[in-house]
Amino acid sequence: MPNLALAEGMTPVAVTLGALVLAVWVIAAALEVRRSERAGAAVLVSAVVAALCVAGAFFRPTRVKERGARLGPRVAVLVDQARRLRLPAEHGDRRSVALAAAAALGRRWAQAQVDVYGFGEQKLVPLSLARESTLGQLGEESDLTGALAELAAAPGERVRAVVVVSDGRFARPAESVDEAGLALAVGTLGVPVHTVRVTEQAPADASVREVSTVGAAVAHQPLVLHVTIGCAGGINCDEVPVVVRELRQGSSPAELARGTAHAGTGEATIDLEVTIERAGQRVIEVALEPQTGDRVPENDHRLLTLDVRRERVRLLHVAGRPTYDVRQLRLWLKANESIDLVAFFILRTNGDQPNVVDDTSELSLIPFPVDALFTQHLPTFDAVMLQDIDAVEYKLEPYLPALEAYVRSGGGLIMVGGPSAFAGGGYAGSPLERVLPVELPRGGEPYDLRGFVPRYTMAGRVAPVLGGVRQLFGEDLPLMEGSNTLGKPRPGSIVLWEHPERRVGDIAMPVLALGEMGDGRSIALGVDATHELGFGELAERTSGRAYGALWDGLLGWLMRDPRYEAGRVSLDGPCIAGEPASFELVPPPGATGELAFTIERLGVPAQTVFSRSLRSAGSSEHVDAGRLRAGGYSARMRLGAAPPTRLDFACEDGGRAYADSRPDPARLIRIARATGGKSVTPDELGELPLPPATEVMVERRASALLPPWVWALAAALTLGAHWLLRRRAGLA
Repeated sequence: MPNLALAEGMTPVAVTLGALVLAVWVIAAALEVRRSERAGAAVLVSAVVAALCVAGAFFRPTRVKERGARLGPRVAVLVDQARRLRLPAEHGDRRSVALAAAAALGRRWAQAQVDVYGFGEQKLVPLSLARESTLGQLGEESDLTGALAELAAAPGERVRAVVVVSDGRFARPAESVDEAGLALAVGTLGVPVHTVRVTEQAPADASVREVSTVGAAVAHQPLVLHVTIGCAGGINCDEVPVVVRELRQGSSPAELARGTAHAGTGEATIDLEVTIERAGQRVIEVALEPQTGDRVPENDHRLLTLDVRRERVRLLHVAGRPTYDVRQLRLWLKANESIDLVAFFILRTNGDQPNVVDDTSELSLIPFPVDALFTQHLPTFDAVMLQDIDAVEYKLEPYLPALEAYVRSGGGLIMVGGPSAFAGGGYAGSPLERVLPVELPRGGEPYDLRGFVPRYTMAGRVAPVLGGVRQLFGEDLPLMEGSNTLGKPRPGSIVLWEHPERRVGDIAMPVLALGEMGDGRSIALGVDATHELGFGELAERTSGRAYGALWDGLLGWLMRDPRYEAGRVSLDGPCIAGEPASFELVPPPGATGELAFTIERLGVPAQTVFSRSLRSAGSSEHVDAGRLRAGGYSARMRLGAAPPTRLDFACEDGGRAYADSRPDPARLIRIARATGGKSVTPDELGELPLPPATEVMVERRASALLPPWVWALAAALTLGAHWLLRRRAGLA
């Protein structure tokens, strides 16, 4: 049916003023007519008619025809995208139930505009339920509060209702929030928020729910782990053994602590004290003994990567005789506040006559506790430095297997040259040789007395280890008296200095070499004259600072100081078993060449699970390593002949998302109640009310009742007639 409307552009103010003026005019005419004795009725009628014609000319009324339609309401379906939804439900897994419920809502409300989104830690992601590849990557947690706030801020048509499909264990809103806070957190849109409970029963599960520490992890210092064990779904955990292990490269896991949790059918927290001897990234496993009937074995253990700091470098320095080089190095080590030094000097040989009862055990000014040092106390040292000491003469030979195991389990070793070092000290063919970065010859002269100037290799020119020395001296190095006879470098080792004249087969003989053996690192320095970097003609240029720069670099590399690493390796995000793992490789500034990247599984035997070579242009590279299994790993990046950079990391089954498998249907019911919505199970989707449709105008036509000139002519004629009648009636 047609409706009447005023002309376009008429504002409420103009309409009000126009109507007020005309009304005042008609009222004034009526008052005048009451005082007139003649033709009063005709004057009043003409005034009203004239007012109407003027109103038509001013307002220009139009005839409007409209045709409308009913449009279905817009509804947003939010599907939980946390990894937690891979856990079991009453039938299948929770994610399958959630996706099936979202699809059923789309079919049931076909007349509505149903938009399906996934929500987690990040922004809302549109989901296409028809294709599995578009369902997005699952995250650690789910933030419903943030998702609703983002939906409220989105442009376009406002939603009339929201349906949340989840198990209810959100990061936000928190479980402990009260009713007023809950209404504030989820009531951003001002519309009903319905909830679909994908599961209501906790699976039979015993899990490591949380592992926390107080303070930072420091090498050699006790660290307390607070371990929370939880049991649900009918499993009774009266006594659950819990063990803490450290996963290591090339060796079996080392047990750090053990205890028993008494959780019953709830939770229990136990404190386990551990001492980690090695600094850097260390992979720790906290595991409980599997319980009978457990439906979620993936959360029976947690794998954590602890960044273990070093308060001071605890260094054992053992020297065979007090030479100039030994004295200078000991003075430098003692003056360095970052080093906790334990030093022993052998001041006599077995051929001397000390006039003591037991001359086999008293080889220094104080008894040399060789047995205690290399058995009981050896793991407490960050590094061991053997300088010009004969292993046979001074009774070290029985402890060389322990030193080898120490290096392979993460310790650092530096062997400094001299006549009694390397092959001259009985180390050739020993277990310790296997963890040195160079081979040792079995025959020939073990030490050469001729002076020489070491020469940088290509790797030595780019290695950050020698960056401080090169910055001070450039390519120059001082003359050094004597050199040990060293063999070929082992595979994977790096030679930084070489002899300009002596050869090993078809290559120059190494003088300074670095290597990684198992979980540890070792350095071979085949000279006993590095003190020349601090004294002599060349050292005068820099006031002897090159000596400290050399040992800062060597000890820093041995302790994995990032300043001396050849680049950086980092994960782009948490490593989750079964999901793509991506790494960022950052080579040293300005370095180019062949970039080798490998990933090995920690433990015995070492397994290479990924290997790739790519050409580096000096900028960062991103590498997709595929999907890794749960466990501890060591990633290594090597650029050309530079020393490798290493990153140890853990890959978990589900991570923190799997730690607590219990659903929270009560929170979903509270959310629905706080917003005027309804909470249902997937079998009760038909009980959810669909918001009413919206009336939408499809077509609107407007046409003037009369042309504007007709209204203007009528107004003029009626005003003229009204004036004539007023004159006849004797009105002014």
